[in-house]
Amino acid sequence: MKHPDGWQPGSRTALLDSLANDGEPWDLVIVGGGITGAGVLREAARRGWRVLLVEQRDFAWGTSSRSARMIHGGLRYLTQGDLRLTREAVAERERLLREVPGLVEELPFLYPVRKGQFPGRRVFGSLLWFYDRFAGRSRHRFHSPEETAWLLPGMDETGLQGALGYVDAVTDDARLVMRLLNEARRDGGKAINYLRADALQQSGETVDGIELVDETDGKHLSVKARCVINATGAWADRLRQSVGGASRLRPLKGSHLVVAAWRLPVYQALACPHPRDGRFVYLYPWAGRTVIGTTDLDYDGDLDKEAGITRDEMAYLLEAVDAQFPGAGIDENDIVSTWSGIRPIVAKAGDDPARIAPSKASRDHVVFEEGGLVTVTGGKLTTFRLMANDVLRRAARVIGTDYLPDSDAPVFAPAPSRLPGLRFDHDLPRRLGGYFGSAAVRLLAEAGPDEREPVPGTDTLWAELGWSARREAVVHLDDLLLRRSRVGLLLADGGAHLAGRLEQLCRRDLGWDALRWQQEWQRYRAIHSSHYARPKPERPDVEKP
Repeated sequence: MKHPDGWQPGSRTALLDSLANDGEPWDLVIVGGGITGAGVLREAARRGWRVLLVEQRDFAWGTSSRSARMIHGGLRYLTQGDLRLTREAVAERERLLREVPGLVEELPFLYPVRKGQFPGRRVFGSLLWFYDRFAGRSRHRFHSPEETAWLLPGMDETGLQGALGYVDAVTDDARLVMRLLNEARRDGGKAINYLRADALQQSGETVDGIELVDETDGKHLSVKARCVINATGAWADRLRQSVGGASRLRPLKGSHLVVAAWRLPVYQALACPHPRDGRFVYLYPWAGRTVIGTTDLDYDGDLDKEAGITRDEMAYLLEAVDAQFPGAGIDENDIVSTWSGIRPIVAKAGDDPARIAPSKASRDHVVFEEGGLVTVTGGKLTTFRLMANDVLRRAARVIGTDYLPDSDAPVFAPAPSRLPGLRFDHDLPRRLGGYFGSAAVRLLAEAGPDEREPVPGTDTLWAELGWSARREAVVHLDDLLLRRSRVGLLLADGGAHLAGRLEQLCRRDLGWDALRWQQEWQRYRAIHSSHYARPKPERPDVEKP
């Protein structure tokens, strides 16, 4: 059964009511609304399985809205000898570039070659040769020192011997999750956010259902399932404890800085070793800004709280910028926003994390079954489709049904070739088609003339915010400004100067009254200040009298 674009007003309440009154077991209940869970929902729905996805916070709230935004094969995995993972990731990158232009776009990279630096031109060039072979096309080349200085104006030319150029891709990870969810819903899949998995139900030693709690009002309900999929990423060990699973995850934190493009103008991504430890750091253009990232640290903080960058991490990333662009004078006052995400890295049996550097830990995914609970974790943003098919193979054995082989059919329906009524260049229709698919036509049709204008300082149309508020399951203001759109990351102080117009939009499209708006605005401001703004200086200890 095909469903219309977007969540309809009131559909969350209707779906909750249907869950409470539906005694028929689901084929699959997926716990986790990030890229992994969304990919499983998409692949299961296309096969006609009866499938439900639940997410305890917002869709893409965790790692899948706070990644490096890169769709790539992973040159790092070549250096570690993992040819299979690299080959698979490169193939999936090429697929996404074909299927969702405007959402996944090519991004040229430059690796400066300096005298005495490892890897040098010969070693790095050989890696790029393999990389291009996997993609089936040659994309890398060597630039002279003069060309490199022209491509990266202001870069330190000390010892510069040139640069190797290659191509990967960039995306908006949270929008990629939303596209997947909408594709799945059109094929009959169900997805609901702010619905927490509270406990597993078991018949004997086999999982056959799940207890759920609505985080908006505290109501409890339960559903039956022939198989439960644990796709909660860095939180996966928690659900596994119900079936006696031993801890297997090593959470790693990666943080990023966002600065204005005019302060650090890079029109290609720059891949460079950090002067302190040789780890690769990237400076790259994204959404009209320049992003600096990432760190790679073991994380022992509270997973129930949003991660935030520390001042040590900020200093580490600024040190990398200063090494490459010493004349730019970039400091913490240039930081527009930050983000930090927790990666679910799977520790192999017998691994001692203290002896394996975070950057060298495996990024491959694993799928395993314990008492009817199928867990998938680890992996990469790029390879979500492969992960989903591995999950369904295992789930089919649990359910006792045949697994329909991957048909290699497109994951995403084609976007409309034309979007009428736009007065902008071709980049905007391409982006809207990538972000919203077929819904882009209705998005524009429902927009008033003033809503076809961009939010000042961004490429985001006011119409996009209105559509997301009405049709993309927004529950809280931070859903709208940090994940459905990135306005809160792109504008100074999280876009605080837009409060008046945002209030009008939310009261109109979400039905909020003045009190609800004030509550949501205060909530958003607190979240942004604590987790997405420049880290505040540590307060010195005050001597007590």
